[in-house]
Amino acid sequence: MQTVTVEDAQSRLAELIDKLSAGEEIVITRDDKPVATLRATPPASPRQSRRLSTLKGSVLYVAPDFDSIPEGFEE
Repeated sequence: MQTVTVEDAQSRLAELIDKLSAGEEIVITRDDKPVATLRATPPASPRQSRRLSTLKGSVLYVAPDFDSIPEGFEE
């Protein structure tokens, strides 16, 4: 775990971000006290394509008054 001061982080932020690897942390300090943590995010996993009809047949019952307007909501 690397530590840098706030002033150093301000001047080299882009460089610090580029050097971060997955799971690594940089602690930003002010007056030798930690005030923030800069952490690399894990790479996004590729989205799996959606499969059509995966819920087909899962609706087993539809009420006979499903599409009727409830009382008091006529207007």
